[in-house]
Amino acid sequence: MEIVENYSLKKLNTFGVDVSVRFYVELKNENDINELLENQEFKKEKKLFLGGGSNILFTKEFDGWIAKISTKGNRVIEENEKEVLVESSAGEKWNDFVTYCVEKGFYGVENLSLIPGTVGAAPIQNIGAYGAELKDVFESLEGIIIQTGEKKSFNKKECQFDYRNSIFKKKYKDDFLITKVTFRLNKEKKFNFNYRAFQSYLKPGDQNKLTLREVSELVKKIRRDKLPNPQKYGNAGSFFKNPEVDADKIHELQESFADLVHFKVENDKYKISAGWLIEKCGFRGKNIGKVGTYKKQALVIINFGDATGDEIKKFSESIQKAVLNKFGVNLTPEVNIY
Repeated sequence: MEIVENYSLKKLNTFGVDVSVRFYVELKNENDINELLENQEFKKEKKLFLGGGSNILFTKEFDGWIAKISTKGNRVIEENEKEVLVESSAGEKWNDFVTYCVEKGFYGVENLSLIPGTVGAAPIQNIGAYGAELKDVFESLEGIIIQTGEKKSFNKKECQFDYRNSIFKKKYKDDFLITKVTFRLNKEKKFNFNYRAFQSYLKPGDQNKLTLREVSELVKKIRRDKLPNPQKYGNAGSFFKNPEVDADKIHELQESFADLVHFKVENDKYKISAGWLIEKCGFRGKNIGKVGTYKKQALVIINFGDATGDEIKKFSESIQKAVLNKFGVNLTPEVNIY
């Protein structure tokens, strides 16, 4: 395990923000993890474990330690005629894991194709796309409590999954290192085409004809059509969560905005499209200096050049202010801001 001082994070965050960390280390195996957790200096300092850097915004130099998780490996640990349990190492790229499942004929994660980041980061955020969420296929995970070194496992209920949320963003924020995640997947053909984005891409009868690989490729096409490539434009995907409101607020907004884009999540709870709110405030395709929103999706904030993290943060705050003033709705960042 090599400890590097004053290491640039520019290539380790998808916004491409050029900041440095005081101490950087890459963890490639269990020995590296144990060695780091036993390091007395590491124990005392501010610390952050980094996956793919696809859901983070650095606004300043990181005065502490950043450890990148690079452990690899997928394996089947149990299966029967209908289901299979697959264990994946935290450092596996999420899309590589999806590809592995598709090639093996395991159903359940194809709607999550091409999402950036790592397997270990996925439960923290309870990643989701096109009508599917990680919790739908989650079985359990293993990890280590950083301060004590205690190994601990979590089942689905214990993770307290919610919309883009989990116990790892609350009680265990910055104090738990996920090392392995186990998924329960289907071996029988079963697709989820409920999300409205599929309707404009599917022809009548397609739902019964498509193969698992074809569905995964379709999801990739939808994502590429709607979202910018972080290799070309620095971004972290959706910057804000879809805000949740009650029925009274929906009825109030519909009086002024008949085209309000929203959907029901439970009895008296609705989610409003954050992208719709932002677009209605005139921010779709708008840029200020080196920062702006994507021309095809107002929910995505882009670094068009060498913008600083603080410039991106201030731009996001101007969006929040505009949405609050126009609709009386608060937007919460999905991206973790440091």
